[in-house]
Amino acid sequence: MYLDIVDVVARWLHFLGVVVWMGHNYANVIQNPLFKPVQTDATLEELGERFEAAMKREHAIFRHASLVVLATGAFMLWYRGILLDVATLQGSNVVLGIGAWLGVIMVANLWLVLWPHQKKVLGFVPASLEERIRCSRITFLSSRTNTILSFPVLFFMAAGAHSGFLFG
Repeated sequence: MYLDIVDVVARWLHFLGVVVWMGHNYANVIQNPLFKPVQTDATLEELGERFEAAMKREHAIFRHASLVVLATGAFMLWYRGILLDVATLQGSNVVLGIGAWLGVIMVANLWLVLWPHQKKVLGFVPASLEERIRCSRITFLSSRTNTILSFPVLFFMAAGAHSGFLFG
């Protein structure tokens, strides 16, 4: 009974986490359709403490939403007893597994590629102007990679969970 309630809460947190994480990706594409390198060497002190606080909060919510999605997804698969089959792409769970592995790649891209470079672009970590410009290109491409990967992730996750008769 207790785990049934946790499962319902996990489903909602998973859904809301996807909306926040993917929504941020999609909004970023709409707001910044083309790459524009950093063009100032202004520090965060010059831009203002409110800007710094807003950027830290925005990026923290975005990054941590990805972990909520990953954790709740893993819990739901474990609760249903299919985590190992999904992770190893076994049987009828191969479709769901492809979506899950693409999601893991997206989380790794966010935390291991995008975020370390984004900290330099935003000035959270000291970096020269040349380094910030280089990192801005990497964050642009990394963000676009996650946005593009989100389409097959959503397809495979929905197809794996709701279209068993097609792929079973």
